[in-house]
Amino acid sequence: MNLSRLFIMRPVMTTLLMVALVIFGLIAYVTLPVNDLPAVDFPTITVSAGLPGANGETMASAVATPLEKQFSGIAGLESMNSTSATGITSITLQFDLNRSIDGAAQDVQAAIVAARPWLPASMPSPPTFRKVNPSDSPILFVALSSKTLPLYTVDEYAENVISPRLSMTSGVAQVQVMGSQIYAPHIQVDPRKLAAYGIGIDEVAAAIRQANVNLPTGTLHGPDTAYNIRVNGQLYNAEAFKPLIIAYRKGAPVRIRDVGTVIDSVQTDKVASWYNGHRGIILTVQRQPGTNTIEIVDSIKKMMPNFRAILPGSVDLEILYDRSVSIRRSVGDVKATLVITVFLVVLVIILALGSLPTTLIASVTLPIVLMGTFAAIKLFGFTLNNISLMALTLSVGFIIDDAIVVLENIVRHIEAGEPPLLAAVNGSREIGFTVVSMTVSLIAVFIPILFLGGIIGRLFFEFAVTISVAILISGFVALSLTPMLCARFLRAGSHRGWLHRLSDSLFGHLQAAYDYTLKPALRHKRLVVLSFLLMLAATGYLLKEVPKGFMPADDTGQIFGMTQAIEGISFSEMVRHQQMLADIVLKNESIRGAMSSVGASGPNQAVNQGRIFMVLKDRADRPGHATLDQVIQDLRKKTANVPGINLFMQNLGGIRIGGQLTKAQYQVTLSGSELQELYKASRDFEAKLKAMPNLQDVNSDLQVKNLQLNVEIDRDKCARLGINVQQVQDALNNAYSARQVSVIYTPTNQYWVILEVEPQYTEDPSMLHWFFVRAGNGQLVPLDTLAAVDRGAGPLLVNHLGQFPSVTVSFNLKPGVALSEAVAPVKELVASGLPEDITGSFQGTAQAFESSTQNLGALLLISIIVIYIVLGILYESFIHPITILSGLPSAGLGALLTLIIFNMNLDVYGFLGLILLVGIVKKNAIMMIDFAVDVQREQNLKTDVAIYQACLVRFRPIMMTTMAAILGSLPIAIGFGESGGSRQSLGMTIVGGLLVSQLVTLYITPVFYIYLDRFQRFVKDKAVFRLPRRARADGPTAPLEKFEDAK
Repeated sequence: MNLSRLFIMRPVMTTLLMVALVIFGLIAYVTLPVNDLPAVDFPTITVSAGLPGANGETMASAVATPLEKQFSGIAGLESMNSTSATGITSITLQFDLNRSIDGAAQDVQAAIVAARPWLPASMPSPPTFRKVNPSDSPILFVALSSKTLPLYTVDEYAENVISPRLSMTSGVAQVQVMGSQIYAPHIQVDPRKLAAYGIGIDEVAAAIRQANVNLPTGTLHGPDTAYNIRVNGQLYNAEAFKPLIIAYRKGAPVRIRDVGTVIDSVQTDKVASWYNGHRGIILTVQRQPGTNTIEIVDSIKKMMPNFRAILPGSVDLEILYDRSVSIRRSVGDVKATLVITVFLVVLVIILALGSLPTTLIASVTLPIVLMGTFAAIKLFGFTLNNISLMALTLSVGFIIDDAIVVLENIVRHIEAGEPPLLAAVNGSREIGFTVVSMTVSLIAVFIPILFLGGIIGRLFFEFAVTISVAILISGFVALSLTPMLCARFLRAGSHRGWLHRLSDSLFGHLQAAYDYTLKPALRHKRLVVLSFLLMLAATGYLLKEVPKGFMPADDTGQIFGMTQAIEGISFSEMVRHQQMLADIVLKNESIRGAMSSVGASGPNQAVNQGRIFMVLKDRADRPGHATLDQVIQDLRKKTANVPGINLFMQNLGGIRIGGQLTKAQYQVTLSGSELQELYKASRDFEAKLKAMPNLQDVNSDLQVKNLQLNVEIDRDKCARLGINVQQVQDALNNAYSARQVSVIYTPTNQYWVILEVEPQYTEDPSMLHWFFVRAGNGQLVPLDTLAAVDRGAGPLLVNHLGQFPSVTVSFNLKPGVALSEAVAPVKELVASGLPEDITGSFQGTAQAFESSTQNLGALLLISIIVIYIVLGILYESFIHPITILSGLPSAGLGALLTLIIFNMNLDVYGFLGLILLVGIVKKNAIMMIDFAVDVQREQNLKTDVAIYQACLVRFRPIMMTTMAAILGSLPIAIGFGESGGSRQSLGMTIVGGLLVSQLVTLYITPVFYIYLDRFQRFVKDKAVFRLPRRARADGPTAPLEKFEDAK
């Protein structure tokens, strides 16, 4: 059956089909959404809860634990970790990739409701949740500042005007306010004055609540009119609270101004943020998992003119960082790489074919296939991202192969004297099965990827589908449009110009050299087999020993820094240290700007922690065109000299795996039920990791040396005085927790009224002497009469993994160290260096790497098995697939040697290159063997003569297709563009594998064919191995001069 005959005889139909592909492809290309990567985000939900004044231990036991018990029963929950600090608990829930995030959110809401009876009644608000992964970097930073207005006024515009509108944007998960300065009157009382008047702090709190009320007051209904009753129960600013009467003493009123001060302040003055050294309010926008960054940013940017029109002229609004810029640049780099690849492949066609008509016929395949693939990408609901565009770039070298093979065979028929129409029919029929075999078997390589689970499977699903569609369309075009164009536009001798003569001469010399070396190889077949076995062993050894990595991070132009000072540091000292680091960062010539924040708010869990988010200049503008990692190393050296604080930096580019935002990129979490044993094991484990030469930035989230005052209440004495423990704790809470005692309601917002003692009574533990509690007889009793106060240390943060206490130790790799080299000793330490009751496990990226090294190796093996099965079906033979796949060890050897020579890791992209090589390399063998099988059957030739003739006749198309594939991968191997370095291993494995396999398979394949064909003849039941019966052209299919010489 001739698949091409219909298209050759109906040129109008063929032309219109191709035009339709181009039109639909152009429409799809224009409308395709752009993103950096396919939607591979784990469904992640973050639950937040607050209890002002509660320490980390109380938050963990009273808030985190009841919630975790309810969350643990949710279906599809993959991991659950929590962090509890002073007044804050954050729980991150990560679900299976196949779980709907909306369905998970409903289950989380139900679990929160079920946990409510077990949560403290004093919580000011119930726990809330967001569909956001806290480890994801923000996609947009917006800053508001003013040179004239107070920060709480600027914050009013940020939180009441800008933030709600940003939050309503489709795809936005949450908008966090860094350096929040929400207005709140602070009533600061003097304990000494209260004691002098005989007033307890609880009376002050009660007086404020009773004086500032907002209650319904009813309506008067007269015969003709009705009146709503309005009472001036609300107080709106600090000045209004000063004259409030707390009590009467000796007939005179005691007002708030008599026992303290009232100031206009903010909810918490222990948070602050800066951008480029200036105080301001910074809004960070995080997207929901699975949404499109560029679409979200574009929607927000359209809102900016309206925001500026609403804001007063004295408030400045500025976008500090835009993630879509680096995404567009990265996608633009890949598009440019695609264009360069097309140019190089066309250049190969010109040099190989040597004439304009044949070059145009082959080259026209490229735009048609690319446009058709764009239409398929749109149809499947994919995006135009780095992965899909990379698939198209690589496919350029493959999709031209089919057209070259068909074209070369038709040209050979024309040169043999056949009319163009007959040559097109005979040539396409003769080569049709070869093209189908190459197309189907190459697509088969990607079948295992389509069914691969986990993050790797989700990431490369679009890659596999895109490249498979491109290959399928190219096979269709090669068997339809290419022979039709050959029949209409090629003429015998019409293409014999100087370039054609040069090309013929070049390939003639190469073929002569190949012929000269092929004969000795066929005479010394055992030596060839021995070399094959050596290459097989070397490939297996190198595959085990080559350094391995995971997903290389792109240069996104952003560095995320976490700062940590000593436990127990004051807020003012933390600010001073943070500013020292920020000044060093801003002086770096590669940094365009930086945002900085400190305080237990937003992403910061403790007062001794901070964030510095750095935006880099374009790489071309950095000194020495420094890479992002080089900038990190430079900053690490300069900031290491700042005493009392550490800056941990990492590149947030690429995929974030896991729900923990730690101070380094890779994590190991230890967990156990016995806290002291866990803490000791964690300190020992961290010390051993610090001693490992391949690691840097080793740290942990263990903070148990925070200074604290232990108040040991004498319960018997309290009972004698008519005081209970709750009274003491409530009084301490009123005095030192910046407690909300009332609320101011306005038309646009609600503001807390905060009660606390004056600042001088919080600076020294000895000031607790002036703290009083009212006894049952009405007298005020000093705290030191009721309790003993001593100094100690306790946890600043309490972390859980699952429902067990945990400590996470994180680390970065030193420059030039592969992830496999670092993980192996850490894994060994986890397995043998921990107490029996302590368990350790990798988290996040390190965990994904561990599973991927096993999955990808299995995937490579399965791909080879699938190829064997498909080839066996196509050729109806158990033997021929082995011959076709005999070139794989040489390709693997070349790929691995190339990585080692260029000091690269075998990462996920490199593994993908190995899988692609499985499909590419066997195309050469298919062209040889398919021809040998035909002439052996039709002319009854001996095996060695048939394969010898096949090698020489197919030498030119093999060289042409290999050159096209190599040059098609070369731009990726070079690492074109700012983010091209992350994809280099993919190009390097393909280029190196093809170069070596091209030299080797030309000799190994014919030798294997001879041996295995002889083996087949010795098998008694030859029906199992019978040759395929396919209709072929009568008579010889190629000039047999060299075959005659061989005889």
